[in-house]
Amino acid sequence: MELGAFSVSLTVKDIQVSKAFYENLGFQVFGGNMDQNWLIMKNENCIIGLFQGMFEKNILTFNPGWNQNAENLETFTDIRDLQKQLKEKGIKITTEADESSEGPAHFTIEDPDGNQILVDQHR
Repeated sequence: MELGAFSVSLTVKDIQVSKAFYENLGFQVFGGNMDQNWLIMKNENCIIGLFQGMFEKNILTFNPGWNQNAENLETFTDIRDLQKQLKEKGIKITTEADESSEGPAHFTIEDPDGNQILVDQHR
């Protein structure tokens, strides 16, 4: 099962403080919008998202169709096919992608310990 690019989405209290902290660890801003209280930061192949006031808990994030540089992959498994595969394996989908649509979509699941996983296809 190919899930695409991986990142960790962190819920932060103060995005300015968190940005400075992760810059000290060698991360650089890769995307996002500070005015909207979210940033994507990268250190080599490690990607984190900083989100102030958007999520309750930290989230594991996968982006089908993208590599670790947010570049489109030539081939990938569509999010709706991934969702069907997980359902067939008995995994409960918390928020479902519309299987009758095409293009961008997302779904969420939780692991056995309640950790949230977002599968978010942007194309």
